[in-house]
Amino acid sequence: MRENLYTSSSKKTKRQRNGIICFLIIICVLAITAPVFFHFGKLYREAAAKNTINAFTKQRFDDFYALDKDSLDMVFVGSSHCYCTFDPAVIEKYTSLSSFQMGTPLQHPDTTYFELKEIFKTQHPKYVVMEVYWDVLDDDFELKQADSFFQVLNDDELKKEYIKEVFPLSDKVKYSLSPIRFQQDYFAYAANEMQKELESKYGVTKKTGQVQEGEEHYAERGYVLSTQKMLESEYNETNQFRNFDGKDWEMAKPQKKYLEKIISLCNDEGSKLIFVTAPIANVSIDYIKNYENINKTVSDFAKKYNIPYLDFNIVNKQEKLFTNDNFRDDAHLNHSGVEIADKYFSKWFENNCIN
Repeated sequence: MRENLYTSSSKKTKRQRNGIICFLIIICVLAITAPVFFHFGKLYREAAAKNTINAFTKQRFDDFYALDKDSLDMVFVGSSHCYCTFDPAVIEKYTSLSSFQMGTPLQHPDTTYFELKEIFKTQHPKYVVMEVYWDVLDDDFELKQADSFFQVLNDDELKKEYIKEVFPLSDKVKYSLSPIRFQQDYFAYAANEMQKELESKYGVTKKTGQVQEGEEHYAERGYVLSTQKMLESEYNETNQFRNFDGKDWEMAKPQKKYLEKIISLCNDEGSKLIFVTAPIANVSIDYIKNYENINKTVSDFAKKYNIPYLDFNIVNKQEKLFTNDNFRDDAHLNHSGVEIADKYFSKWFENNCIN
């Protein structure tokens, strides 16, 4: 009996010794890697702050937070297609409504919902125009777009609520680690800086050898004005919509859930919700097979909740509103296209959305 006790005690001591060794190894590894991890986290975070798109988003939110309370009649929310389509200055010219552009890069409905919660703290617009783009409606979750929103959002409690309710566990871990969270920004920034140097020396773009005409800058009230024109390569070999088939397209359940939450939130706040799908370039929509299925899926959802819905891609096929010259790239309007779109939207809005 005593021998068994001795053997058990010996094994326990050995396990404790091994545990201490493992713990010390972990401490040593952390001591070596933590400074490196911290350094790259700081480097990546600084690069993120310098990115042009992030700078536009910060300027947009800074301008929004500076608005007088309840000074807006209309807000625009959605992805880059939103802030590349709706110019509040043009909208006001046709509707006399004071509006603001609150689109953010790749904005998904989950982010739109929390952004609207922030908007409704100080503004109670009569109309909320939500740009609905199919490529963000079929994702369960996308960390980068959420982080773009977090970098400009003032309310830390709302961030915590978003993370708790929306983030999958794996993305909660990624978000907590700066080198992982900001690495896309860093490499995008580094590539952009390298590209600037190449263009200043040789005047050509990195992939196509083509010079893009025009420029882009933040204008006012959240709008990003571009006079750029689509590169020739985007007409064919680099067009992102080549081989895209909408036959089996459907909304992801998480984003559909947040669309429904957005509808409830707007109803509770007394704002009329309007859906709009911004146009992609003529050459791009021609590449897509079975686009009608995408349109029908969104249209049926809108009809179910009695939401006015304008799909510019269907309108453009029927009425030929735009040419490829009205686009800055294969998916976004330049300002010449914005003026056409906003004039059309204002008339459609008057006929379909005003009670």
